[in-house]
Amino acid sequence: MDRSYFQNIRVGIGYDVHPFEEGKDLYIGGIKIPYPKGLKGHSDGDVLIHAISDALLGASGLYDIGYYFPNSDINYKGISSIIILEKVRSLLEERKIKIINIDGMIIAEEPKILPYREAIIERISSTLGIEKSSVNIKATTNEGLGFIGRKEGIAAFAVVLIAIG
Repeated sequence: MDRSYFQNIRVGIGYDVHPFEEGKDLYIGGIKIPYPKGLKGHSDGDVLIHAISDALLGASGLYDIGYYFPNSDINYKGISSIIILEKVRSLLEERKIKIINIDGMIIAEEPKILPYREAIIERISSTLGIEKSSVNIKATTNEGLGFIGRKEGIAAFAVVLIAIG
């Protein structure tokens, strides 16, 4: 078997978690979702975009989003995570890296994600300049366990596949 094809394929995983905070808007996957609380964070707290960004950066052999958008920098206070994802796209394009697919998982008791799934996929695919069929988003609960089960926050995982060159 010719393995040279696989030498240019890389996989990355990303994870993010944020607690809820009163008085903030909730953004997941770049979409504003009606909910009484938002996610606490230096940026808008979008756990899904952060997980995807870190997965893409990791697969590409780059630093994590904290390196490019440090929470110690006031210029990034409240920044839209879509801007973070646009910067990640730019870093990948500079290196001629192609995104093959993204698989994201949101873990939350509330709110329900299904009504926003297609809008989230559209926002991510359009921001990254890839086909919607290359983005999959799923959601699950934590079955009432832990801080997520107590409705104190939301977590997200992402796995990506990229091709270099």
